[in-house]
Amino acid sequence: MTIFSRITDIINANINSLLERAEDPAKMIRLMIQEMEDTLVEVRSQSVRAIADRREIERKIERLETNGREWEDKAAFALGKGREDLARSALLVKRKLDDQAALLREELGLIEESLARHNEDLAKLQAKIDEAKARKSSIELRMKTARGRVRVRDALHDDRIDDALKRYGSLERRIDELEAGAEVYDMGKAKTLEQEFAELEAEADVAEDLARLKARVAAESGG
Repeated sequence: MTIFSRITDIINANINSLLERAEDPAKMIRLMIQEMEDTLVEVRSQSVRAIADRREIERKIERLETNGREWEDKAAFALGKGREDLARSALLVKRKLDDQAALLREELGLIEESLARHNEDLAKLQAKIDEAKARKSSIELRMKTARGRVRVRDALHDDRIDDALKRYGSLERRIDELEAGAEVYDMGKAKTLEQEFAELEAEADVAEDLARLKARVAAESGG
């Protein structure tokens, strides 16, 4: 998958906008970083070749200038010996060497401009890579947080907790029925002292059962 087609696409890219439109932002950001790093390597390779070309041209210019000075010295020597014809020929050779050096200097200027652009592109590319990596860290953190929330939801919806809550509800219903039964039984007659003590003991037993179940539910919810 190719996200960018040119260096300018990367430099002008709005990473946030691209990620907002992506179906899989995590995959998109990985592809972005990979392509930008590949482009960075390519630009650096071009810069290496340009620097090598620059050095080679500089050496050629230096040789041409040295040869030009030598032919100028020869022309001066010939002129001193009264050989104006040889001096003219020597100066003609020097002129050709100077013309070649001038053309190479123009080429050298183009290479310098190219290197300047490469340097600027490298800086912008690196800035985009840093931006993308920062967004990658943010996306990974958000995904980790989301997965944590899912695990919490799964824990909260554990069947064991649901079963415990159902048992808790059943026990509350049992208590209600016991209380209702006691109220119906007591309708129209007074309770004996023995009955009151028996009911008190029954209520204490139920209260203990309820306390134990509440503790169990709380422990399972916390785990």
